[in-house]
Amino acid sequence: MTKLFQTKLYTALLLLILVFLTGILGFRYFSGYTWIDAIYMTVITITTVGFGEVQPLDSFDKIFTSILILSSIFIVGYAISVITEYLLSKNNIGNLKQKRMEKKIAKLKNHIIVCGYGRNGKQAAHKLHAYKQPFVVIEKNQDIVEKYANDEYLFVLGNANEDDTLKKAGVEHAKTLICALPGDADNLFIVLSARQIKKDLKIISRASEETSFKKLKLAGADNVIMPDKIGGEHMASLVVTPDLVEFLDNLSVSGDDDSINVEQIPFRNICPSGEEKAISELDIRKRTGCSIIGYKTPDGEYIVNPEPSTVIKQRSKLILLGRPLQIEKLKQLYHI
Repeated sequence: MTKLFQTKLYTALLLLILVFLTGILGFRYFSGYTWIDAIYMTVITITTVGFGEVQPLDSFDKIFTSILILSSIFIVGYAISVITEYLLSKNNIGNLKQKRMEKKIAKLKNHIIVCGYGRNGKQAAHKLHAYKQPFVVIEKNQDIVEKYANDEYLFVLGNANEDDTLKKAGVEHAKTLICALPGDADNLFIVLSARQIKKDLKIISRASEETSFKKLKLAGADNVIMPDKIGGEHMASLVVTPDLVEFLDNLSVSGDDDSINVEQIPFRNICPSGEEKAISELDIRKRTGCSIIGYKTPDGEYIVNPEPSTVIKQRSKLILLGRPLQIEKLKQLYHI
């Protein structure tokens, strides 16, 4: 579509130049005008402004001028139509919109990149938006980009397999990459490319096949999620332990009024002074109403329901459970 508009535009501009040159040369050599007078006569003839001629016209000059007027009317009309269509075309507006997005993306730091806006990619984007996390979506389908791109959902049009596309999405300044493409081979290639560009990037990848799990891990993915496996296990769990599963389904990180929320707090927010303290010293339950249900050690080990005597180390995290109002109080108190 863009090439078609460009061809029509170049044709219109070429016709305008030809009719202008024809008028100048005709008035200069056929009517004996000076170059300045020839340009002047051509301009007032093509634009049909109605000013008088520089000198009286003979019969041949009148015929030439009439032909020039008629031809210029059609050519100028065609040129105006093509130029207007080009400037107002949906494709051109889309390009301007994309440029604005690129400027916003260039300013992002510590954001998340979501590769693919299919079922899993869309769910990830909605959750990130609900949690007010800055993110960029890489999508190669132009129709999807035009439909969903806005000020809150930033898109990069292109193939996430390509290094240039990842760099356009700001992978060098991102903190996390989510590979949500349906093909395991595509996700594997993205993981390899992203890990090569940024060594400390956290990478979460989707996988469809069991055999892809280890390959993605070896390629550099920090976490590998298998949606189909999770879905099957979830359905089986509804048969075996239905009440427990329904309770867990009510846990939320997005803050619905009637849901129980889960939140995590890093050490720097719990102990801003840098002093390591025991859970009992923090007294989080009394101050916020939230309960500590998990502790992630600096080595990445998870401890469920940690003891009150557990000392919170640097580079560790606490996982808490509470109602929305309690979580909100927690966020205000610890500046999350």
